[in-house]
Amino acid sequence: MSWRSTIVICSVVGGLAVATYPIIIAPYMDPKPWNEIQRVSREGIDRDKIQPGGMKVWTDPFHSKKD
Repeated sequence: MSWRSTIVICSVVGGLAVATYPIIIAPYMDPKPWNEIQRVSREGIDRDKIQPGGMKVWTDPFHSKKD
């Protein structure tokens, strides 16, 4: 491989890494701002009314049930 092709490949890989950081890595490392954005944008939505086909709202199957 020549130096030119090595530089091109490294540039492409580096560009992909720089592009994926704000999309994938940043929300994973600090999810609080993203949770706040979701909470604010979903404030007026009644989840029971928008469920398709009369299905119940998703619940965590591993969470202990309250009796």
